[in-house]
Amino acid sequence: MTGDFSLFGVFVPKILVLALVAYGLNLVLKRVLASTGFYRLVWHPALFDLALFVLVLSGLAIAAQQVSP
Repeated sequence: MTGDFSLFGVFVPKILVLALVAYGLNLVLKRVLASTGFYRLVWHPALFDLALFVLVLSGLAIAAQQVSP
């Protein structure tokens, strides 16, 4: 496995696909946390969002590594 996806003949890095999925999940998580009022407890929301994105991306990367042979 080279770590690339073939998308209509164009090789796309796996990390790019995972980052796009993580970004979408991060948007959903941000809306849920904002609607519950969680951001009132957070000191710096932008840093928290970055850390949340890194955690989601790393979780997806680990899950993708476990699934692929």
